[in-house]
Amino acid sequence: MKTKDFHFDLPPHLIAQEPLVERSASRLLCLDGPTGQVTHSQFVTLLEQLNDTDLLVFNNTKVMSARLYGQKQTGGRVEILLERLHSDGTATAQIRASKSPKEGSLIFITADDSSDISQLSLRVLGREGSFFRLAPETGTLEEMMRQFGHIPLPPYIDRADTLDDRDRYQTVYASREGAVAAPTAGLHFDEAMLAGLVSKGIERAFVTLHVGAGTFQPVRVDVIQDHKMHSEWIEVDQDCIDAIERCRARGGRVVAVGTTAVRSLETAAQLGQLRSTGVPDPFVGDSDIFLYPGSEFQVVDAMITNFHLPESTLIMLVAAFAGYEETMNAYRKAVAKAYRFFSYGDAMFVTRNTRS
Repeated sequence: MKTKDFHFDLPPHLIAQEPLVERSASRLLCLDGPTGQVTHSQFVTLLEQLNDTDLLVFNNTKVMSARLYGQKQTGGRVEILLERLHSDGTATAQIRASKSPKEGSLIFITADDSSDISQLSLRVLGREGSFFRLAPETGTLEEMMRQFGHIPLPPYIDRADTLDDRDRYQTVYASREGAVAAPTAGLHFDEAMLAGLVSKGIERAFVTLHVGAGTFQPVRVDVIQDHKMHSEWIEVDQDCIDAIERCRARGGRVVAVGTTAVRSLETAAQLGQLRSTGVPDPFVGDSDIFLYPGSEFQVVDAMITNFHLPESTLIMLVAAFAGYEETMNAYRKAVAKAYRFFSYGDAMFVTRNTRS
């Protein structure tokens, strides 16, 4: 298939720039993969789509205050986006500057993009492809993010981050810091919605996928099979596997909250061992699996997701799950009905099309 096959016309005013006042106040488009039927509802009615035998799997990653500003020794200003923290205290990062910093040079952290230099600094250890490897020279990365870090809002949100984004661009159950983008399907859940799941007896489990900035990178090839996915760190632990085992035993569905949860579970199935019961073994490590039409899903039966960018790997994943024609038709209807798109936008509930 071609990348252009996943294009759709999206009026700019449908790109949500702010979150709604209430997390669960968003709309919900329901797409039944097997029939292609589309219905329109509100997110608070999600419980009506779920059975008490189902299992919801959430991604508990936490967004870092990963955007930093700094000044080179030569005086030039830089913008740093920490992509991944490493166990040795270093970080992989993107750097925007008029001229790339040299290996061995220092970057002094500043408040915002001002020229007021702090006592905290980073040493440039070298290049890793399009990324830089950085090490704290004075202070720690945690100090830098706590004192001077900004929430790295997606590029399609055309405003600076605010203090409100520190809360709203974060799920209420986020617990493991390491992402530079939120698992946005989870942003719709508030404490009342989670309590409703408990009341209905719906089981919950968690995976961790630290979302990288590569999730916003465009597909730059004509044929989608030629695209190389960015790598992200994933953990699917034994507690999650045990929950899937119980769900299968009672005849329920595994419902992934977000494409990151889908990729985590399907990674465990593809890169690890998959039992005859359709339950994978635990998995820890990096994954760059690319799910596009023709891919086989072995664990996930339904998903909750937001609306994604045209020609993105995320809309390709949804099309692989629900069917290409079914997905593109649902997107056209969402535009016609003026749904809010992308991170702070509305949600979909999608069931798997086994024929896709």
